[in-house]
Amino acid sequence: MKWAEGIDKLGIGLYLILCIFAIANINSVDAKLGSKQLMFFGISCFVGMIIFFMRTKFFENMSAIIYVGGVLLLVGLFPFGTEILGQKNWYKFGGFTMQPVEFAKIGTSLMLANYVSNPDFNLKNRKVLYTVLTIVGIPGIVVLMIPDVGSLLVFFAFVMALYREGLSGWLFGVIFIFAATFLVSLAVAPIYVVIAILLITAILVFLNFYKIQGNVVLIIGIVLSVGILSGLSYSSEYVLTKLPKHQRERIEVLYKGEKAFRDTSGYNLLYSKTAIGSGGMTGKGYKQGSVTQGKFVPEQETDYIFCTVGEEWGFLGSTVLILCYTLFIGRIYYLAESQKSTFNRVFGYSFASILLIHFAINLGMVMGLFPTVGIPLPFFSYGGSSLLAFSIMTFIFFKLNYADKNSLV
Repeated sequence: MKWAEGIDKLGIGLYLILCIFAIANINSVDAKLGSKQLMFFGISCFVGMIIFFMRTKFFENMSAIIYVGGVLLLVGLFPFGTEILGQKNWYKFGGFTMQPVEFAKIGTSLMLANYVSNPDFNLKNRKVLYTVLTIVGIPGIVVLMIPDVGSLLVFFAFVMALYREGLSGWLFGVIFIFAATFLVSLAVAPIYVVIAILLITAILVFLNFYKIQGNVVLIIGIVLSVGILSGLSYSSEYVLTKLPKHQRERIEVLYKGEKAFRDTSGYNLLYSKTAIGSGGMTGKGYKQGSVTQGKFVPEQETDYIFCTVGEEWGFLGSTVLILCYTLFIGRIYYLAESQKSTFNRVFGYSFASILLIHFAINLGMVMGLFPTVGIPLPFFSYGGSSLLAFSIMTFIFFKLNYADKNSLV
């Protein structure tokens, strides 16, 4: 059919596989929630059909309004939000809840894509750089004030998208070095961390001596950087003690193991790893998982849904799921790079990067490689807000891609 030309069948097919497989696993945990997720999936597909028949320029023209609406929904949480599991990041309407941060990601993606597509856009211009950081920073600061640390991490996806548009890679290096220094200093005495910093700095200075010699600004920058990193190392333990107890324990679990906190922050992880490990190569079978059916893992239908896959479908089923995610995210990046429109490309990169961060952190979390931060697995974790928001972004991008493939320009 001629009208179907330009629809990315591989991408849509992977989306459907992920959603259907998710509903089956949620149904295994709780049949009632599985039925509700099926309803949310139906609503998402209906919204997707509406998006497909909308004018392509609608998303670009309305990006500012959608962005502001998303930010206002976040701000509205302070007076009108409902606290669930210690975080006031939900609206409650009767028996339904809505998490506005999921929709704020859509608005931020559209707004960023709109601004970057400006013909005069140049990240080397400080005013432009400050503007894009403001676009990302406003909702990010509100999320931090909620506080919702998990969702805040996802906003780093927009920095990844900007890297494609010319943002210097030094920012990634700085973030990595600061994060690594903080985490290592919690396990190793700060004095040894500082010695390592000094040795690495000395080696880099020696190798680049002729470039550094006489450059006063660079020398001052090196000295300040070493001083800041050393200060961060010595203050890491103090910063950790100032975190709320549950957040502090979630970080300490990485060093001391989940058994040391088996009655508190390590409980979920302990049984999650037990469920995944017990699945073996092929799994115990659908609805045959003892940990899943015994309801041992709290929030197993949401943040810890992957341990259901590991227990019931085993290593092979988990591998298939990971491959589906890898293909889907890679497909979005591939299509984004092929777009004629800058708006389409930036939105695609933002969407793919959001998926990548959600996917990587969620899997790292359930396997004990990352602290528990409450990030859902896209399309897979139970929740109407998450599924609808990710579906909207999926259908917007495939609509943009469809228009791009059928464009004569």
